[in-house]
Amino acid sequence: MQSLGKRYGRTWAVRDLSFEVRPGKVTGFLGPNGAGKSTTMRSIVGLDRPTRGGALIDGTRYAKLSAPLREVGTLLDATSAHRSRRAVDHLRTVAATHGFSRARIDEVLELTGLESAARLKAGKFSLGMSQRLGIAVALLGDPHTLILDEPVNGLDPEGVTWIRGLLGSLAAEGRTVFLSSHLLSELALVADHVVVIGRGELIADASIAELTSHAGRTLEEAYIDLTRDAVEYHGGKAGKDHAGGADGVRS
Repeated sequence: MQSLGKRYGRTWAVRDLSFEVRPGKVTGFLGPNGAGKSTTMRSIVGLDRPTRGGALIDGTRYAKLSAPLREVGTLLDATSAHRSRRAVDHLRTVAATHGFSRARIDEVLELTGLESAARLKAGKFSLGMSQRLGIAVALLGDPHTLILDEPVNGLDPEGVTWIRGLLGSLAAEGRTVFLSSHLLSELALVADHVVVIGRGELIADASIAELTSHAGRTLEEAYIDLTRDAVEYHGGKAGKDHAGGADGVRS
């Protein structure tokens, strides 16, 4: 990320944002409501056009990638599959854009635990199953980089354990894993590094160990302290919406 800026009218959603997401680690992306997390993720993959600066993936802008799904897997909207389309047909449609084999479709269905639901229509899926389908799409091209917006949202306890293991194993293979989450306790179990933004600007870029080392703080406590300090620096008041609680960390 190189001095990313995105303005809507007179309002800057993201301002001069720079950080690096490194391979071989799970990097968590945190920030209060309206912090600019979704705008940042959308800008990385060209769904939002930056006003200035931008993002590179292995040195290349997303729009310049010749086969983007082989390089980057994304989950930005778990409910994007057409409600009347069967899960397997949704995967086949995406696979056709890059010539992925049917064998690969079967592999990601198995990997995400959707074999038995492959012929169900997406409109019948729970949020957790929709998340699994979105992750299956992200994994289709066996990409080196994964960008996931709230992938744990809606998963049951078994699903949370499953995705924790999946993300850890992908990072262990040397892949780049970048995800946002409002479940701080869960993120603390899977992430190695955290990027925190507020009001479109960088607040922290540090390892989990660095953030939690002071006085034995949990990740949630560290996050609340960081966002409160940032709000007070800008002359605001650190209420619930800005400095903690489940409502304070959604994008």
